[in-house]
Amino acid sequence: MRLVKAGLIQATHACDTDEKLEIIREANIAKHVDLIEQAGREGVQLLCMQEIFTGPYFCAEQSTRWYDSTERIPDGPTTKLMQSLAKKHQMVIVVPLYEEEGTGVYYNTAAVIDADGTYLGKYRKNHIPHTAPGFWEKFYFKPGNLGYPVFKTKYANVGVYICYDRHFPEGARELGLNGADIVFNPSATVAGLSEYLWKLEQPAHAVANAYFIGAINRVGHEAPWNIGEFYGQSYFCDPRGQFVAQASRDRTELITAELDLDKIREVRNVWQFYRDRRPETYGGLTAL
Repeated sequence: MRLVKAGLIQATHACDTDEKLEIIREANIAKHVDLIEQAGREGVQLLCMQEIFTGPYFCAEQSTRWYDSTERIPDGPTTKLMQSLAKKHQMVIVVPLYEEEGTGVYYNTAAVIDADGTYLGKYRKNHIPHTAPGFWEKFYFKPGNLGYPVFKTKYANVGVYICYDRHFPEGARELGLNGADIVFNPSATVAGLSEYLWKLEQPAHAVANAYFIGAINRVGHEAPWNIGEFYGQSYFCDPRGQFVAQASRDRTELITAELDLDKIREVRNVWQFYRDRRPETYGGLTAL
């Protein structure tokens, strides 16, 4: 067996949203560093946090104030800090951040850092929602322009999908074709909107592509917007779509699971979806 120990961090927002942006970032990073240290003590080898973990889900409003919460990747302070923690714990860390590429050019991004602290690259969220109530993401993010990269880390081939991306099977398939062993999906989603899909779509991606999924959702209510309950329930599922570990609905926590990467080959040798797919017949998907 090729076992890797993976972890997901789900958390409540760490302070009032009307604090200065530097205080908001520092409070959330401090909260997550404590959990990263816990993950290190528990021997976690692959770790991912929730979508834009350094702050609240500010897309609940449309305010230029939050543009100043962006960071450069990989030269910003949070990426540098995570590189040092990755090296310290020999841990691969997926770091979801609000990225500034240039003045006025912002992305919803996840940096991927290898176990020796090396920055491997980033994924930029491709599918950007703009829906009521309170998901005004087109105000903040350009659509991703880096495709669907898979990062060869020390322990596994890692792909990233971010929140709303999970509703689109096309990118999930490309991540599989690009060699992903596990796809992390850092999210911010509330009850009443998509909770019934939370445990449906991503296990389906795992089955269709025979890889592992690590799905992360934040927890709690975030004032002053109160667009709904971020219902947690972060989880791992395996290439058969079976749940391996699941977090609570309402608590900040680290969940971990041992994933047997040999199960990918085992499942693909039974369900030959990649052998039997017919890409020459799918032209209509991009022509429409």
